[in-house]
Amino acid sequence: MNGTLNKVMLIGHLGDDVKITQFDGGNCIGRFPIATSETYKNKQTGEKVSNTEWHTIIVRNKAAEICEKFLKKGDRVYVEGRIKTRKWQGDDGKDRYSTEIHVNDFTFLTQRNESQTLNQISPTSESEASNESISESDDLPF
Repeated sequence: MNGTLNKVMLIGHLGDDVKITQFDGGNCIGRFPIATSETYKNKQTGEKVSNTEWHTIIVRNKAAEICEKFLKKGDRVYVEGRIKTRKWQGDDGKDRYSTEIHVNDFTFLTQRNESQTLNQISPTSESEASNESISESDDLPF
């Protein structure tokens, strides 16, 4: 180990449906935003303060297809992955930066019906990505 770690764990709500981009050769990328919020009481004023952060989530191939099929705007999801910053040029020729969460594990937390309360997918390998496990608890995944 080289003494560094790039790991992100988020629980949030989808701000939009999953958008898929297909590539030659059958690969694809899914992209969706999730919102995480914190609420606290301002010690000086006593009023409740809420802050929301938006995160761009990236999933690949089979995981992207699964997310597109099962996740909808407003759903709650747990994602685990790494932060990646991309540099690109805007139409004005200026450098732009995008910070994304590249996901290697996720869990659906929104209940759909009584028989499907929690879907957990670990897309770290193709065989794992095709297996869906159902649990009856709504515990946090960590």
